Amino acid sequence: MRQERGKGVRGNSESLFFASGWCEDSCPLPKAPMGPSALLLFLLWLPLAFVLPSKASQEITNVTTSSNNATFYQLSDYLLTNYKKGVRPVKDWRQITTVAIDIMVNAILSVDEKNQVLTIYIWYRQCWIDEFLQWNPEDFDNLTRMSIPTEAIWVPDILINEFVDVGKSPNIPYVYIFHTGEVQNLKPVQVVTACSLDIYNFPFDVQNCSLTFTSWLHNIQDINISLWRSQEAVKTDKRIFKNQSEWELLYVLSYFKEFGMEDNFNESYAEMKFFVVIRRRPLFYVVNLLLPSIFLMVMDIVGFYLPPDSGERVSFKITLLLGYSVFLIIVTDTLPATAIGTPLIGVYFVVCMALLVISLTETILIVRLVHKQDLQPRVPKWVKRWVLERAALLLCIRDRSASCLVRTQSSDISRNVESNGSTAKLNHYSGETMRDYDGSGDGTVPQAQGGGPHVFESILQEIAAIRQFLEKRDEFCNIAREWLQVGYILDVLLFRAYLITVLTYSITLGTLWSIWQYA
Repeated sequence: MRQERGKGVRGNSESLFFASGWCEDSCPLPKAPMGPSALLLFLLWLPLAFVLPSKASQEITNVTTSSNNATFYQLSDYLLTNYKKGVRPVKDWRQITTVAIDIMVNAILSVDEKNQVLTIYIWYRQCWIDEFLQWNPEDFDNLTRMSIPTEAIWVPDILINEFVDVGKSPNIPYVYIFHTGEVQNLKPVQVVTACSLDIYNFPFDVQNCSLTFTSWLHNIQDINISLWRSQEAVKTDKRIFKNQSEWELLYVLSYFKEFGMEDNFNESYAEMKFFVVIRRRPLFYVVNLLLPSIFLMVMDIVGFYLPPDSGERVSFKITLLLGYSVFLIIVTDTLPATAIGTPLIGVYFVVCMALLVISLTETILIVRLVHKQDLQPRVPKWVKRWVLERAALLLCIRDRSASCLVRTQSSDISRNVESNGSTAKLNHYSGETMRDYDGSGDGTVPQAQGGGPHVFESILQEIAAIRQFLEKRDEFCNIAREWLQVGYILDVLLFRAYLITVLTYSITLGTLWSIWQYA
């Protein structure tokens, strides 16, 4: 009965051990005597108890690692092991590789008018189909996109024809590839290009610079170029443009063209042109260039209201001319300098300087007329006819009657000067007759007759000389008044002509600049 109990206990312990899967020390069970068969089974099972769990855990770890990390390596090895980056990636050589390109203007860095160079910062995008970079996503853990080095695959040789210098562009060493074979190359580029800059409308100018993308070697039978987005989307896209500089981006036009070489018309090439249209913000130049010049011209016009017979007008005009010369020296560095043409604002400054010189010359001539009149001859008849009569009538001068009165007085004075001699002789003879009549009854009169006639004759000569001098002085005064009247009329005539010229010139330029600004 004990043996049966022992067998029952041993059977139960063996069954519990194998069921637990752990060693004898790990199981909290009482020890029982073992037979030879049980000991042999235990020794055979002991190595397996440690080896099997370690292998199972290792297989689980390998599966997890391969599913998380090895997919990129496997796909990279699958695609690039036998890849030839020096050959155009098509399976049929007749197949054309179409490259879709797109640009987005980020910033306008500088516009060099002297060297005709434009520097802008763009985001450049291009994509194409590489037939040797295709895979089934189900074979690679549903992976549809990955990035690989640009140097490892074929890249089209598309360049910008207007490049004149290598810009400081960041190096982007990777491209995106998709399971369909599509390759996307996205990178920022600093473009330094030659541009024909028209500065005639400065500072209200609008510049149109082109960026021509074309394959440098391959013709259109090998590489064709298309537009990534629609033309309207490219034209109005200003999302990334930094609009805080001197230049404002208006729009970007796109245009596709197919052209052939002159020496070989059988081969044609594809090119995509982007026209970057920018406009200068003129507020800085209006405040610092145009307004000071306008103020100086207004002061020159106001200077005409100074009396022409005073010397202050000449000094005032000379001061304005010197001030304008200093102003031109200061603004010389601000104006764009090119060998092709001169901006209209430069012509405006030169014309304003010429108008100031003409104004000074006119002032000098008028001052010359109204001063030193005693040394001048009479006003010629043609001057009286054209200036004192017709010009005064044309200018609606109210003092024209006064000038006519001056001319009448001068003619009367000339007639009085001719009758001075006869009047003196008549007074002289009538004086002698009276003296003879009064002294006929007095015995003492004949004694005084010896010196009397000579004294009275000398007195009459002095009186005649004084009268002649006064008449001559009145005649010179009348001549001076005539020349003064001529000077005033000419001053008004030249002032109005000068004013009309300045206003016409200013209105013309203002209209042109307004049209260019809001065109």
